[in-house]
Amino acid sequence: MATICIYGAGSVGCYIGGRLLASGSEVCFVGRPRIGDELREHGLTLSHYQGGHWQVPPEAIAFSTEAVAATEADLVLVTVKSADTAAAAARLAGLLRPGAVVVSFQNGLSNAAILRAVLPHQIVLEGIVPFNVVARGPGAFHQASDGRLEVKAAFELKPFLAAFDEAGLPLTRQLEIVPVQWAKLLFNLNNAINALANLPLKEELSQRAYRRCLALAQAEALALLRRAGIRPARLTPLPASMIPVALHLPDALFSRLGRKLLAIDPLARSSMSDDLAARRKTEVDWINGEVLRLAETLGRKAPVNACLCGLVHAAEQAAERPRWSGAALLTELRKAATPS
Repeated sequence: MATICIYGAGSVGCYIGGRLLASGSEVCFVGRPRIGDELREHGLTLSHYQGGHWQVPPEAIAFSTEAVAATEADLVLVTVKSADTAAAAARLAGLLRPGAVVVSFQNGLSNAAILRAVLPHQIVLEGIVPFNVVARGPGAFHQASDGRLEVKAAFELKPFLAAFDEAGLPLTRQLEIVPVQWAKLLFNLNNAINALANLPLKEELSQRAYRRCLALAQAEALALLRRAGIRPARLTPLPASMIPVALHLPDALFSRLGRKLLAIDPLARSSMSDDLAARRKTEVDWINGEVLRLAETLGRKAPVNACLCGLVHAAEQAAERPRWSGAALLTELRKAATPS
């Protein structure tokens, strides 16, 4: 049986690894001492917003705080925060088996490239986790929205496909992963808005003013993508180019047309909102910041996404967490977008 290592056992890592472990795969976890203490005392309790439930007892969980635990792994799923990718790569270098498969299940666009540069003897692939995972207590992790795991297609994935199928987390393999990454990132531009709103995702997206903020951020990114010749993949019934239009619809009409977008656990918040609540550095520079980097390569500006980055960074440093109303945030973004 193939051995799978979760490197970065946070909410996403514990959920995916726990589902694999619950279905019979051999899984080890590498993470921070706090998570290890939780799992040793409480085990893993996993749930799905559509009703699924899985339990893994503490004695069935192999957990370590050291990268050496990944030495014998056939597959390593990297789920650390993007800011920690370079450090993770450095710790794994020289430890992993030649030919081991490494999948970056992280936000942003460049993490796999960072891993690949330091792990030349492994097969490093881009991956995407499109669903939201919420920590609901010690060892308890809840999938709060829909979506299937996506990964760059590679022959070397074949030995692991059955394990993911058995866990109910099938891998959708993509020959062209960059358009899929951008399509997901366009949705993730909402993470900053949700963090600034300090509201559950469903409540935030149900309000037209916040959706208009997202529409501004997406429209700006889409214009840059067109200039760069990148066409985002179609992940919803609407093409990516039409989503900003739909976001402007009145609340009643959007609630009918946007059912998939609003198919979210009522308590779920973005991971960026959770980071602000926990006083952790956010991943805004690897989400909205990706739009800024694209703009820079094109000799252009991205003032809306730059404004969102600045507001989130200010919130990281604030003594008291701000809560922006939709109207106030929309005014701020429109002001940023208007040339002085």
